[in-house]
Amino acid sequence: MINTVVFGLAIELLLATRTAATFEGNINYGSPSRRHSGLGIDVPHVSRRSLKRGAVAYEADELEFTHGVASGDPYPDSVILWTRVAPSLVSDTSNVTVEGPVPLYSHDTATYIEADPSPICVEWAVTPSESENVVSSGTAYTTSDIDYTVKVEATGLKPFTIYNYTFTICGSDKTSPGGRTKTAPPSDSDVSEVKFAVFSCSNYPNGYFNAYGNAARKDEQDYILHLGDYIYEGNQKGERAHDPPKYLFSLYDYRTRHGQYRTDPDLQLASQNFAWIATWDDHEVSNNGYRDGSSALNNTEESFLNDGRVSVDQRKMNAVRAYFEWMPIRQIDLDDNLRVWRSFQMGNLLDLIILDTRNYDRSITSLDWNDEYIDLIRNDASRTLMGSHQENWFYNQLSTSSSRGATWRIIGNQIVFSHIVESYGFSGDNWNGYMANRNRTLKHLYDNNIPNTVFLAGDSHQNWVSDLVWLDEKPYDPETGEGAIGVEFAGTAVSSSGFSGLIAAGRAEAETLVSNNTVLQWQEGYYRGYFILSVTPEKLEARYYGSPSVASRNSWDLPLANFTVIAGENKLVRPVGGKSVEAGYLRGGETKPTNITLNTDTRQWDIVGYDQMYIAS
Repeated sequence: MINTVVFGLAIELLLATRTAATFEGNINYGSPSRRHSGLGIDVPHVSRRSLKRGAVAYEADELEFTHGVASGDPYPDSVILWTRVAPSLVSDTSNVTVEGPVPLYSHDTATYIEADPSPICVEWAVTPSESENVVSSGTAYTTSDIDYTVKVEATGLKPFTIYNYTFTICGSDKTSPGGRTKTAPPSDSDVSEVKFAVFSCSNYPNGYFNAYGNAARKDEQDYILHLGDYIYEGNQKGERAHDPPKYLFSLYDYRTRHGQYRTDPDLQLASQNFAWIATWDDHEVSNNGYRDGSSALNNTEESFLNDGRVSVDQRKMNAVRAYFEWMPIRQIDLDDNLRVWRSFQMGNLLDLIILDTRNYDRSITSLDWNDEYIDLIRNDASRTLMGSHQENWFYNQLSTSSSRGATWRIIGNQIVFSHIVESYGFSGDNWNGYMANRNRTLKHLYDNNIPNTVFLAGDSHQNWVSDLVWLDEKPYDPETGEGAIGVEFAGTAVSSSGFSGLIAAGRAEAETLVSNNTVLQWQEGYYRGYFILSVTPEKLEARYYGSPSVASRNSWDLPLANFTVIAGENKLVRPVGGKSVEAGYLRGGETKPTNITLNTDTRQWDIVGYDQMYIAS
């Protein structure tokens, strides 16, 4: 006689095992750190919860793909795919998933939160762009535990190849928007060209994300590179007011903010059609962050009581959990902290080295009240932007890249690297506040004769183009560029505020900055926008574009300036910028404003001008 109780338990265990395997196919159930498993989700508990009596599955017509699709972190044989499928736009209110190794909650009594017992089943499929033959596919579940996000790795793909992908709610014909992505070239291959669209600093209430849409519609780049400040943690008001309408502290806060940003149609368009390689800056967590705090929260009792009643570490965990849930980023193995620094070998052409100069292990920075102190210690040898572990990894990456014969080394870095004096003096929050760290980096490049190094930066909300030089240590001729060891291209913001004035005043400010800084060749602070980086074995080109206004959603894209670096010369080609730019100030050249602007919707050119750059606050 069959023991029905035992039989029933055996069936439940079998189903739970099978379900768990599918749950684990969704990367977001894992911890952002494989060495911090407590940050992950208890998959067996989630699986068993779905088998409880009364756990009724959602019908397909109750669900929507609420925030489009995205892809990222391309490898030669795989890529990360992302979506969110949920009964509503609203994020889960729990903070349990980041509270360490304590039990998540009782799934019978919902002691901590009332979690959703009904997992949502999603199938995904990848096809080559030229056919409908499925080459990679799978099934994954999602629940409220991970804010209904789905993140999977599509494997078995061919290198440097364009693919299409879709998600489908299991057992239905309800599909996501179709996505497009591209794998990376193999590390040992000869690659004729790779193009990146480079963005940073997208502040939702400050303006529309026109730059994303313009680059997506022009469709020139292979990949999108985002250097951080992808979201902002503030509480700005207005027609695109921040949601939630408060500073961010909890997991729910950060999830909701990520969700709000992903409702922007231009961000959705750029995410849908290109693989992203992203890193964070400070605002993904909190302004001017460092290892022990930020400008708005520090590890003191007073700060805890007055600023959100959350510790610095807990707030960082909340922000990081939401970032990994909502971004198509691979989860990186760590030693002792939260890591997004990583590298991508793209053929023999280039190595893309992504840094974290903000949150990993950064020494104290400018906090708005300690600038005199930072000024006193900015050259201390112990100060570091990256921590010793990341810094040593960085130098090893540079040397390994050079040794393996990669033509170019592209550094995806958050903050301006070059020695720039501004009207108020030196910033304490970029590489100027960590001079010894910058000197160690330059010494490594010069001592090891590592050529063709290109630093990229965001953060400042303005455009800066410089030769990479170790001033006061190595001879340098700003007219010819001789003595430089590389170049820096720093970009403006998607929508965050830059120069607060009219174009003419901005040009005068740019002239002052270029005149006062030997290495600086072009500066422009008025326009919001992005730049396209085109990399070939012979040369590297940077083409800058501006949005005439982000006060409204529009498709106008203004070419601002073009720059070239010849492989092996380690400096900007002279005359810099072809001796002419649309805006800002160019050393040894002319500024010729035309306002001849491309409508990326219609592909028509016109003379365009706006009176207002940003949404009125």
